[in-house]
Amino acid sequence: MNPEKPRFIMCVCTGKCPGFAKMDIWDFINTVRMTLPVNHAVIHPQLCEQDGDRYLEDTLRPEQKVIVAGCAPAMQVKLFRDAFQRKGMDVKRDLVPIDIRDMTTEQALEKVKAELKRLGYDVE
Repeated sequence: MNPEKPRFIMCVCTGKCPGFAKMDIWDFINTVRMTLPVNHAVIHPQLCEQDGDRYLEDTLRPEQKVIVAGCAPAMQVKLFRDAFQRKGMDVKRDLVPIDIRDMTTEQALEKVKAELKRLGYDVE
């Protein structure tokens, strides 16, 4: 079991992305923060913008993984690489990118649970 719970960030691409139309983002994030083994869970409107980089730089901690639920994992690695590097972190090791677009709330929760299990956390 991992000693340090990961941080969890949901990126909703301004909240207007049609990829989140099937999901109740508030039910999703509240279920994640209240029932899953994460340090905390937050929603950011657009992590790929400059304020997203600043947010990551303000909150990243080298000893803690970060799960970002949002767009394609390959895009997340490209978009967040610099912020992770500036904090002395390796984006390929410390970022856990999950694509939850075009999913219902329940489907996205199951995908997050599966990833947490893969990382070694107890999830029911």
